[in-house]
Amino acid sequence: MTPAARIATAAELLDEVLEGAAAEKVLTSWARRSRFAGSKDRAAVRDHVFDALRCLRSFAALGGAMTGRGLMIGMARSTETDPETIFTGEGHGAAALSDAERAAGQPPVSDAEAGDMPEWLWPHLTRALADEAAAVAEVLRHRAPVYIRVNTSLISADALARELAAEGILTTPGPLVATALEVTEGARRLASTIAFGEGRFEMQDAASQAICAAIPVQDGHSVLDYCAGGGGKTLALGARATLHLTAHDVAPERMRDLPVRARRAGIDVHLAERGELAGLAPFDVVLCDVPCSGSGAWRRAPEGKWRLTEDRLEQLLGIQAQILDEAASLVAAGGLLAYATCSLFEAENGDQIAAFLARNPGWQVETTRRLTPLDGGDGFFLACLRRI
Repeated sequence: MTPAARIATAAELLDEVLEGAAAEKVLTSWARRSRFAGSKDRAAVRDHVFDALRCLRSFAALGGAMTGRGLMIGMARSTETDPETIFTGEGHGAAALSDAERAAGQPPVSDAEAGDMPEWLWPHLTRALADEAAAVAEVLRHRAPVYIRVNTSLISADALARELAAEGILTTPGPLVATALEVTEGARRLASTIAFGEGRFEMQDAASQAICAAIPVQDGHSVLDYCAGGGGKTLALGARATLHLTAHDVAPERMRDLPVRARRAGIDVHLAERGELAGLAPFDVVLCDVPCSGSGAWRRAPEGKWRLTEDRLEQLLGIQAQILDEAASLVAAGGLLAYATCSLFEAENGDQIAAFLARNPGWQVETTRRLTPLDGGDGFFLACLRRI
């Protein structure tokens, strides 16, 4: 495929996404029916689609239309590339620009449009981040770094870096935590490496690793990951100490790969159904990495900021409060309740903790930590609450 053909394809796929289809599903379907497209073609088309989703409003403004074609015109203009050189109508490329398309388009007007955020979300961002809001929004318009977590119970970071380099994958020490390596070359080959197959590393954002490192655990602790999902934080905690680990999720199918990953990493994890938890309690530490807006990770999942609505955010706040109250009942006297989100919004973070303390006497805040994409990883919030 020529560069122009890749852009024409991305424009067509973006039209499907704008109509409500999931980007991953659209890209997978296209790849399956387009055997002519090589791996570099698929990667390029994917990058165009996700770059446009990260910069949806500003590209649409520059391109003059909230369409796949408008977004691709806007993408060209954002890099000061003349779209006439891409939209030529030659071969399998996109049709030449019309007079209306040449005349259309303008720079973003509002702060939210320039920051590629929905207007209704901008006050949430500025309330939480104040003067840093624009800078964080700018970072979220770009691709996220690729980080891996070194399983230091099996190998050192330096040794893993050398092993991966021998397979053509280059890394550099990551920010925030000693277990993080940033992958600077060869990221798409990570899952096929010997080191991954033998559990010496997992894919995990640096900020997510830092949050896990900030949760106090020690040998012999009984630890429950209450909203385990795929189990990344479960494994990160298990790599730090010899724990009695339990993982639970309201949707158990999310944990289907966790037993294999745990065995690979040399970690014992019990997967618990909801009805088991009361019998297994009390736990020394309960982690609640709750469902949230995902605003801190919108570089990785940019559809999230366009799919989120005010009603959905209110629903998430209710779910978070319910999870906190339920999980608190499983914590031992003197034990720890760790509340985490990958959200930037105060409503999901500090406000949620304040409301919990008002509802539940007998708890105190031990530590809190807030990370934004300006720190190098995703945006995260952690509050560690001690049962008095």
